[in-house]
Amino acid sequence: MKILGLDSSGLVAGVAVLEDDELVAEYTTNYKKTHSQTLLPMLDELCRMIELDLQTIDAIAIACGPGSFTGLRIGSATAKGLGLALKKPLVEVPTLEGLAWNLYGSERIVCPLMDARRNQVYTGAYEFLPEGEGFRLNPVISQGPMDIGEILEKLAAMERTVIFLGDGVPVYHRVLREQKGLQFAIAGAGNNRQRAASVAALGAVYFREGRAVTAAEHRPEYLRKSQAEREADQAREEQKTV
Repeated sequence: MKILGLDSSGLVAGVAVLEDDELVAEYTTNYKKTHSQTLLPMLDELCRMIELDLQTIDAIAIACGPGSFTGLRIGSATAKGLGLALKKPLVEVPTLEGLAWNLYGSERIVCPLMDARRNQVYTGAYEFLPEGEGFRLNPVISQGPMDIGEILEKLAAMERTVIFLGDGVPVYHRVLREQKGLQFAIAGAGNNRQRAASVAALGAVYFREGRAVTAAEHRPEYLRKSQAEREADQAREEQKTV
């Protein structure tokens, strides 16, 4: 089984190819260029380097959200276009689950934090439970947009050590340190941001479970309205009161 993984849900853009549970190639950038400038050139270069014929892949795993609205749209459009052209199914991998998969097998609670601004984060909390020769990902706090104080209080109440990762960690590092009763660690540089390899690996798990959709069916999961949509709603409400 050969899975192509794509992730442009945050500041990082990445593509990866997984074959029979072995990572064949991964290309990741965390730079100031927009994902529309980088994602397809990265895919082209990866295909050239490993002599990959995209017709040979079985499915495309895509980080489906939450995350940056622009980044999710770019990734979604890329995955849909490839899926339609190649007639391949898509596997939708929630961004936070893909991030948690970076720390596969951890004995700690894994908590991804993605900065959603306005003192909020996209977050969830996960544990790895033994299953057969490996582990399965089990959510202990469901994903969603949440006030940073709310998620930290929930984690502290669990009285377990937490390991944080994601672009929200440097933003809220001081708040983490000030939370009473919270024992935590921070993931290292090699696995503290989105990785297309993890999206592909978790996508392979979900593909085996039959969790695939057609390219036409795929939609990114934003979890909340964009700033432009919120401003439009506010403007309509203000007009009603005039």
